[in-house]
Amino acid sequence: MNSLKKTAKTTGLLYLIYIVFQALPIVIGSSKLVVNGDAMTTARNIMTSGWLFRMGYLVDLLAAVFFLLAAWALYGLLKRVNQNVALLFLLLNLGGVAIQCFSDLFLIGSQILLSGADYLKAFQADQLQTMSMLFLNLHENGFMVAQLFFAIWLFPLGYLVFKSNYLPGILGILLMVECFGWLMYPLQFFLFPSSVITYVSSAIGFIGEFSLSLWLLIMGAKDQKPALVEVE
Repeated sequence: MNSLKKTAKTTGLLYLIYIVFQALPIVIGSSKLVVNGDAMTTARNIMTSGWLFRMGYLVDLLAAVFFLLAAWALYGLLKRVNQNVALLFLLLNLGGVAIQCFSDLFLIGSQILLSGADYLKAFQADQLQTMSMLFLNLHENGFMVAQLFFAIWLFPLGYLVFKSNYLPGILGILLMVECFGWLMYPLQFFLFPSSVITYVSSAIGFIGEFSLSLWLLIMGAKDQKPALVEVE
């Protein structure tokens, strides 16, 4: 059981690091460089704050790595409850991380278009700004596709937390509720754009995942055997 508690605390640390990295672009201000619908202002912001923009997508890539590591650690912690379900949430997380990392290539491409390289002189300045804005929009859409995976993975994760007898069942319920709350985030983006729904989804997500990470890091897992072992 010492090994179980150690795994739980390691998982909580990785998850908390991911949450911190995910919030960093807002803290350092890199997310504010992009002005939706204004290619000229956005291009000027990226060119004058190139280092900050690079920090933004580097932090995003690191967040994705820590999220995958946290999911892998959660798999190790919860596979004793049901290995197939644990594998399901791990694969869903992997799919979301892969899409998120791929979409970050569009951030890199948008900055390359504004770099002033000699081979880009065949294009006019306004054309480069427009293409750069297109790449930024593609990144945003890719990021939202990844959120579909990140929302759905919470349900099997929450189910296993709830079914285990070494983590609080209330955390599992919160995660399953968060699944549907977080789904509103990409769905409203593609179907019914509304910042209000986005704020609600973010609040729900913060409560569920932040609570899980803190519990794992501080409390670990209970010193008792799992009540359920299923490997199908």
